[in-house]
Amino acid sequence: MGLGPLIGLLFMLLTTASPAAAAGAVASAGSGAPIRWNTGGAVWSTSQDAFDTFLRTGEVTDRGLAAGLAASGWPVDQLRAALAKSYTVDFLSVSRFLYSEAGERFLRRATTNYGPYDAMQSTAVPALRSAILSDAADGSISSAGILRALPTSFRLAHNGNGHDGAQPICAPGRCRSGTGQCTSLFSWYAFLPACLQARQIMASEGHPPSVHQPSASAP
Repeated sequence: MGLGPLIGLLFMLLTTASPAAAAGAVASAGSGAPIRWNTGGAVWSTSQDAFDTFLRTGEVTDRGLAAGLAASGWPVDQLRAALAKSYTVDFLSVSRFLYSEAGERFLRRATTNYGPYDAMQSTAVPALRSAILSDAADGSISSAGILRALPTSFRLAHNGNGHDGAQPICAPGRCRSGTGQCTSLFSWYAFLPACLQARQIMASEGHPPSVHQPSASAP
């Protein structure tokens, strides 16, 4: 199965699904504060507890989380369902992709504006890879699981120092151009597991996995 049909399934989830159908049990946190929002000189941390509460109940108790959800471009309930959705994967296939040349490019692009708070560029790729593989170890991955497995707090940087806060999603044509659907952190997370699942399937079928991540103007 190619990338398109799998991403299409996620797109349908974002536009139609009920969060109650996808929200699952919440495990313990990895970093305690998986997201730090860095805008200009201001930094706001969203705790794992706040994120878990949102997944369980839909209640938003954190202003950084509220702002991130509002910037996503998706209805909150549908985004909540997408973030909780689990995808079946083969751990070895995901690992091979992430350690391949294409996987390295995929991770570098993903961490241009998003990485560990204390050492953003130097440890970003191995830290994100570690989180993905930790979540994939049981044969399934989800956006919430990857966030929970981050080994340290990650920040989304929008501070004028070469970081514009954009996090382009990996699904061309599946977002509304010019909106947060194409470049927001939560939209990127919503599509990430489906992209990884598709790439490991493509690799196992002998097709070179694409690492393209479209800009906000992608059709």
